[in-house]
Amino acid sequence: MSKTKLFRLALAAGTVSALLAGAALADAGDPAAARIESFDAALIKTLQAGKAAGVQGRAKVIGPAVEQSFDLAAMVRFAVGPTWTSLSADDQAALQKAFGRFTIANWAKNFDNYDGQKLVLDGDVQTRGVDKLVKTKLTGSGSDVPLAYRMRDNGSGWKVIDVYYNGAISQLTTQRSDFAATLSSGGAKALLAKLDAQTEKLLK
Repeated sequence: MSKTKLFRLALAAGTVSALLAGAALADAGDPAAARIESFDAALIKTLQAGKAAGVQGRAKVIGPAVEQSFDLAAMVRFAVGPTWTSLSADDQAALQKAFGRFTIANWAKNFDNYDGQKLVLDGDVQTRGVDKLVKTKLTGSGSDVPLAYRMRDNGSGWKVIDVYYNGAISQLTTQRSDFAATLSSGGAKALLAKLDAQTEKLLK
């Protein structure tokens, strides 16, 4: 898996520096870290499924882990932005479902080839306010690629609310910018159609 593919996975440009500033170190047995270790194990299984499984086969491997580890409801609310509160309940539900499929398809598309890679926690969990940052590193294939997960306890455990590539590229920041143009021109139905089309393309 190339750095270019991981960059496409991030889909974003933003900064996590504010989250890191003044962060306090958490205990080694932090539940947020445990959640990411479980997700990383699923990512390795996705890599091992490889091209033989096809992207749809890999989506079946990583899908349950995404649904368990990510707060997709919170993520889509942030990605849509202030417009979210003006949408109907039906549109909100449809967008959350489409966003979940889109997120799973991205991971399945980009984690497609196992070559002895490992995913390991990179340093201690960092805490600031209500959020935590769990850093990981993908090693192997001649390169080390850092990924970091911003997490929040939503009442049912610690869940991912954003993903950062190279410690500085926020998935949701760019998605929010991208979604805004579609929402402005065509509303929720246009965004739903866009997400479905992008998911279909990723799963081919």
